[in-house]
Amino acid sequence: MMLLQRAHRAGGYVRWIWLVSAGTSGGFGIWATHFVAMLAYEASLVLGYEPSRTLLSLAISVTTTFLAVAVASLLTGRLAFIMAGILFGLGVSTMHFVGMTAIEFPGAIHWNATLVWSAILLAVLFSVPGFACVSLGRRSPKRLAAAASLLTLGVVSMHFTSMGGVVMTPMADSPLPSNLLSPALMVIVIATTALSLLFSVLAAALFASRSENATMAMNTRFRHLVQGVSDYAIYLLDPSGRVTNWNVGAQRMKGYADGEIVGKNFAVFYSEDERVNGAPEHALRTALATGKFETEGWRYRKDGTAFWASVVIDPIYDEHNDHIGFAKITRDCTEAKDSAARLLDVTNNLSIALNTMGHGIALFDANERLILHNELFREIIEFPRSLDIVGRTFHSLCYERFKTDQTGSHDADGLYEQHRALFMAPGGGETAREVASGRTIRTVHRPTGDGSFVMTLEDITARVDAEEKIRHLARHDALTGLANRHQFGERLDAAIETVSGSEKVAAICIDLDDFKEINDRYGHAMGDKVLYALASRMQKLMGEHEAVGRFGGDEFVAFKRFVQEKDLEDFIGRLFRALTERIVIDETEILPGASIGVSVYPSDAADREKLLNNADMAMYRSKAQPEQRISFYEAAMDEAARERRAMGRDLGVALEERQFFLVYQVQKSARTRETTGYEVLLRWRHPQRGLISPATFIPIAEECGLISPIGDWVLEEACREAVAWGLGHKIAVNLSPLQLGDVSLVDKVRSVLLRTGLPPSRLELEVTESAIIGDKGRALHILRQIRAMGVMIAIDDFGTGYSSLETLRVFPFDKIKLDRSFVNELDGRQSKAFIRAIVALGKSLDVTILAEGAETEEQLHVLVAEGCDEVQGFLFGRPCPIEALQDRSLNLPALTA
Repeated sequence: MMLLQRAHRAGGYVRWIWLVSAGTSGGFGIWATHFVAMLAYEASLVLGYEPSRTLLSLAISVTTTFLAVAVASLLTGRLAFIMAGILFGLGVSTMHFVGMTAIEFPGAIHWNATLVWSAILLAVLFSVPGFACVSLGRRSPKRLAAAASLLTLGVVSMHFTSMGGVVMTPMADSPLPSNLLSPALMVIVIATTALSLLFSVLAAALFASRSENATMAMNTRFRHLVQGVSDYAIYLLDPSGRVTNWNVGAQRMKGYADGEIVGKNFAVFYSEDERVNGAPEHALRTALATGKFETEGWRYRKDGTAFWASVVIDPIYDEHNDHIGFAKITRDCTEAKDSAARLLDVTNNLSIALNTMGHGIALFDANERLILHNELFREIIEFPRSLDIVGRTFHSLCYERFKTDQTGSHDADGLYEQHRALFMAPGGGETAREVASGRTIRTVHRPTGDGSFVMTLEDITARVDAEEKIRHLARHDALTGLANRHQFGERLDAAIETVSGSEKVAAICIDLDDFKEINDRYGHAMGDKVLYALASRMQKLMGEHEAVGRFGGDEFVAFKRFVQEKDLEDFIGRLFRALTERIVIDETEILPGASIGVSVYPSDAADREKLLNNADMAMYRSKAQPEQRISFYEAAMDEAARERRAMGRDLGVALEERQFFLVYQVQKSARTRETTGYEVLLRWRHPQRGLISPATFIPIAEECGLISPIGDWVLEEACREAVAWGLGHKIAVNLSPLQLGDVSLVDKVRSVLLRTGLPPSRLELEVTESAIIGDKGRALHILRQIRAMGVMIAIDDFGTGYSSLETLRVFPFDKIKLDRSFVNELDGRQSKAFIRAIVALGKSLDVTILAEGAETEEQLHVLVAEGCDEVQGFLFGRPCPIEALQDRSLNLPALTA
């Protein structure tokens, strides 16, 4: 029974050793018990034992005992110990009765059938529970003793019960075999065989025990190793996937205790979707088919949380190569996966950063070998993609670079030495080099502190070109390419500084005539082409000690260093011809013109600034006198310029000190001579100069930028006086072009009307067509908004400017004022025809026609005859302050102070 227990615990060939040992020792022991008992049976009739049947009984005993223990060990459940008990009981009984037939004596043996069957039944009844005591999984000293006792009872009860049913009947004439074994010989044979068998079984048992102990020790160590591993879940599965054991690492990783998971299918570690899709079964099939299944994926703990697992499943086979289950190892890789993901993100971000930065970058180790670079580095150096440059030295890369440029190797050596000096320097350095392709590459070397260095490349071709262009633009005009103000000034200074003896320098200022009309008529693009063509003409005719430049717009400058006056005249003549000859651009013929002013160093000025200013004044003199297109500077021009500047300063003071005042000129109906309104006129009483004509100070105010604040004052003062003095008629206020271009004019008119209380219908604003034509769209938009308030809009000086019918078409003016020059020439046929045409136009447009400058009754009669609606002039009164209107008998309504 002890050997059977060993066989239960063992496996493989060791189990069979234990089973053979148990069968041999147990069977021989029972057989020896039988024959020792027979030898002790003192029957004088027994003469010996027949050998063949004696040995057959021994074989039966050993064989049936072996079969019984084998069945008990190999089978499971109740069937195992029942069959083992039956085999053992029947085997002992068969051995006993076969052994009894081997006894030889002179007579015959008779059996009591009842006792014989009782003996067999007792043997089986005691053997079955005996084997049940040591069945698989039941191990204890008490059970071992109980099992041995029950089997002993079965053997003894069978033996003595069967012996009680023996009847030996002597027979005198019974023959005896000649080969009988005497009892003495049987004692020797049994003793010898017993000792030999004992030693053999002990030897086999010892060998098996040592092997088993070694296996158990190894299994124990392995179990301790597996159970002690806490970072890995290591467990076994049966062939169907149920968990059969569980280590500490599995419990820590998955949260299940040993008793909670053993016997359950390992599919509980998968998600519901994976279980539905058969992922666990697929894993086992793959492991069985290929010898190993490896994967990574999400697995789930007892509490439902997920972790990223690395899983390995190996099939397990016994010594007969029969599949007995699977070994499964699981490792929690969540942190590693997160780290790998973070590393991948960092790597990807680094790659993105490197490959999207605007510089080529490369990292070289302490041996000057390239270990990292971005794609822009390769592109800038123009290495082919087929060339693997990682691991190559900087020196070899220099050779490859110049191989690409198809230049000599000595240049590569020079480049290498130049760059080596930079990256060997403590703080690194940089250099810029133009390569064979015409590009300029900026290279920066920065040491990292451990002998390696970082090299960055930047294609600065565009920057260099832009800087060159900026340098060119800083000294040249962008449109024409001529010298700009800065460069021209430098060259003129150099010319002045280098004059010697009788040499002189003439500065020439040029302004194109009617250039605005070219822009308005043909567009600014055509104007630019005209400027470029004229600049090209002038540039081509420049000779030694001559230069031309452009200051902006249609303003050009030139200078000539000369000795003889005829040289200067020749230069001016060449310039004038270049500026006045016809130009054909895009099949359009244009006849340009120019006004030229000349100032000479040192007679007219002592420095460059003064020289140019004087030439500019001479040029404006040419502008003012169309018949004289070339003017030389005269001292009187300076006096006039100083006068204008002084008056400009006084205008600012005049506005602050209220030196301006308003006068009013009455406007009458041409037929009834009834008053229809008053035109507001501005006057200036200077403290020293007295009254100054508007024709004198208005242009100066426009030049110095004071016309807008003066115009705003006139508008508000006129409205205030009209309300304060109770004028019941309209007042007409002139708007300057600068006021009309101001987008805030609408708000100003509205606020003035609100502050003064003047009804909008009593205000009339007069504008000239030249004020509109500058920015026609904006001006007409502003006028529409003002007219929408109820303010009337009149077009002034009609007939002297553009007199464009288009302007009358696109804006519904309330009044057209004919210029006084037509009234002054009423005796001429053309003036009458013009007036007649304008009156007809006004009638068709339902616009009032007012004629200015009526001074005589004859002029009035003609204007009435031609159909004019209103008149204004000295015939009805000169302009006067509003308070003086009370003393005039001009059909005025009663005034209030």
